Amino acid sequence: MAQLISTYRRTGPRSALTGVTALLFLLVSLLSAAAPAGAQENGLLDVTCTPPSSAANTFDPPVTLAPQNSAVSLRFEFGPCVSLSAPAITSGTSSSVGPPAPRSCLDLLDSGTSTRTVTWNTGATSTLSMNRTSTIAGAVLINAFTGTVTSGMFAGDTVVMTIASPATEIILCTLGLGTLPGLFGVVTLEITSA
Repeated sequence: MAQLISTYRRTGPRSALTGVTALLFLLVSLLSAAAPAGAQENGLLDVTCTPPSSAANTFDPPVTLAPQNSAVSLRFEFGPCVSLSAPAITSGTSSSVGPPAPRSCLDLLDSGTSTRTVTWNTGATSTLSMNRTSTIAGAVLINAFTGTVTSGMFAGDTVVMTIASPATEIILCTLGLGTLPGLFGVVTLEITSA
């Protein structure tokens, strides 16, 4: 019994890791539920990338409720990826830097457009042109992207990408109760032939 009690009271890196694992599992579950169904029914799934694929962005300086000039950097790490039409593809990256411009945490909840070039581990590239919608579900920010591959590998294919990020800091920022230095989210990407 004493051993059980001491094991129960144990805290430290292992319990922190368990908490992080639980949060990641929750995000992956929500991401899977949020991904539009039926993308594979329209054609051949040319490439799919699943968590731990990720998106990380940082704001310099951190954004607040009131718009202020802030630079933004965004980096995607795709992988593991599986492609039936190009089996050598196993991962990809994409990064961009936006110059200082008026930004606020409310901007993260807007719809918009996005163009992103993915460089695959093979050296090939795909340029994705997408529309974005953003919603908060519980404590998770869901960014859903749909569009097409406009050039490069898989040109003409349909793109569906979902990013799920913890929303606690965004919610606090939109209430004027804090700043947002950046976001990290898990990503699912599907590129399907027409």
